[in-house]
Amino acid sequence: MATFTQKMAIRYILLAFFLYTDTGIFARVASFGINYGQVANNLPQPEKVLELLSTLKITKTRIYDTNPQILKAFANSNVEIIVTIENQILNQLNDPQQALQWVNTNIKPYLPDTKITGIQVGNEVFTELDTTLIQYLVPAVINIYNALVQLGLNTNIHVSTPSSLEVLEESYPPSAGSFRSEISEIMKEFLNFLSKTKSPFWVNAYPYFAYKNDPNQISLDYVLFNPNQGMVDPNTNLHYDNMLYAMVDAVTFAIAKLGFNGIEVRVSETGWPSKGDSDEIGASLKNAEIYNKNLLRRQMKNEGTPLNPRMRLESYLFALFNENMKNGPTSERNYGLFEPDESMTYNVGLSSFAKSSNPSTSISLTSSATRTKASQKENQSLFHWMFVYLLISSLCAFV
Repeated sequence: MATFTQKMAIRYILLAFFLYTDTGIFARVASFGINYGQVANNLPQPEKVLELLSTLKITKTRIYDTNPQILKAFANSNVEIIVTIENQILNQLNDPQQALQWVNTNIKPYLPDTKITGIQVGNEVFTELDTTLIQYLVPAVINIYNALVQLGLNTNIHVSTPSSLEVLEESYPPSAGSFRSEISEIMKEFLNFLSKTKSPFWVNAYPYFAYKNDPNQISLDYVLFNPNQGMVDPNTNLHYDNMLYAMVDAVTFAIAKLGFNGIEVRVSETGWPSKGDSDEIGASLKNAEIYNKNLLRRQMKNEGTPLNPRMRLESYLFALFNENMKNGPTSERNYGLFEPDESMTYNVGLSSFAKSSNPSTSISLTSSATRTKASQKENQSLFHWMFVYLLISSLCAFV
């Protein structure tokens, strides 16, 4: 005869299974990151930005400095922050003492209240116009990491740097991915650091640029994650239905060709401009809405790339706001999901509570028909597991 403890154990196991199953009403929705740029003179205060992120259920963000206002405002919240060291001070961090002082000043005072989870040492240094910066990158990365270790802060903070896709000599097909020969030696040093510290390789990957530069040869549906026939890598027979995943796998292959395996590739920036100049083909509100909506759908599915299907591809969307003081073409100032007044540039379905500046673009992540079917499926699953739970509970009562 089963004991009372055994009966209760069976019930708790069933209840836990119901709560955590993907078919239950408490199914977990994957979080994703968003870049919080500040090159503007009209953005809301950091406290308001935190409220916005909380409303949207976004728990990961990246900033391009160590703005004290933001780090203080985000204290005691559930938002994880990746901070960035500006390119112009990399040469100072060649000195271990300067690196220690930087960590003591810009990181330590905000821990543990503010969840700083990563330090990006510079941005796109491997392809920076100022080629002298590259010699400072690896020493700066190592010195910042050692400073964290010295202060006992390295456990939950990774150190890396985001690279442009231009670090690749070849990217098509993905299996041909290889780094540019002129940076291969420094890249080996950097990859060696990532391998030893189990830190990710971050890449800024924009299918938009590939399409803009060659719209006649590249399918718009392929770059927007829309249904399309995709492409098959002739060397691996892996099928790709979107360009972003192909870009990421090309980086993974390039890393392997330098003798390193097991380094996770993450996307530090990806996005699509909602407006552009006349020669910026593809830059439109419609395409931006489609790209980012489809990207979010993939993130919610916890998808991996064809090369690493079981490892969810972590991606950070660029960007939270349109930034009116950015230099360059019109597109540079129009990557934001939101206007500075917090109204939506377009709605990718992040929240039904956020207000849209354009009602015609206020769309949900799923259509009403899909939501209805999903709701029916959830209800069916709920009743199914309740029935199983009650059935076994009844059986226990007679054992």
